[in-house]
Amino acid sequence: MNADKGSLRDLMTAWAVMTALALTPAVFTGAPAGAEAEAPATTLVFDKNPDDPTDSTLSVHRGGKPWATYRAGSGLGVQDDCARAKGWMPVGNWRIRSRTRTYDGNLVKGYAVHLQDMTCSRGTVTRTEMFIHSETNRDGSAGTSEARRWDGPGDYRSNGCVKLHPTDIRAMFRLLDRIGWPTHLRVVP
Repeated sequence: MNADKGSLRDLMTAWAVMTALALTPAVFTGAPAGAEAEAPATTLVFDKNPDDPTDSTLSVHRGGKPWATYRAGSGLGVQDDCARAKGWMPVGNWRIRSRTRTYDGNLVKGYAVHLQDMTCSRGTVTRTEMFIHSETNRDGSAGTSEARRWDGPGDYRSNGCVKLHPTDIRAMFRLLDRIGWPTHLRVVP
């Protein structure tokens, strides 16, 4: 009788291993067996430069590979992510709330990616009204006043948002429209 129990146990173990092996491709691709694999995910990564927060990078990745990298800034040169309206963006995964080419806020105009609110690293301040944006008019065109006109490297400064050159934010929108928009911005130190 013990021999029969051992044989049954061996048979059940073999069945479990074969079933697991048969299902393994579906588990790794995230698709049911026999279905086509999903398209690779698109991600945005803001890599903060501690030597100069206004000379950081924003990268578009698809399937883990970089597709484009843009110079970007965040803050007014202040590395304290709890300094409201002047410190750089806190590290973390920021959910993208919306995107538009015609944003019409008080400070942000034109191409804009609106991000969720997030608490800073010490938990003392919630950073609100955070965007990926540039300096343009509401329609995305170059403006004539300082707040709407890109004058050079000093314009990478922001109140904490991720700020891109107008040409770069337009290129990023075109690229993401083509390859797919991410759901989050990942901010890394």
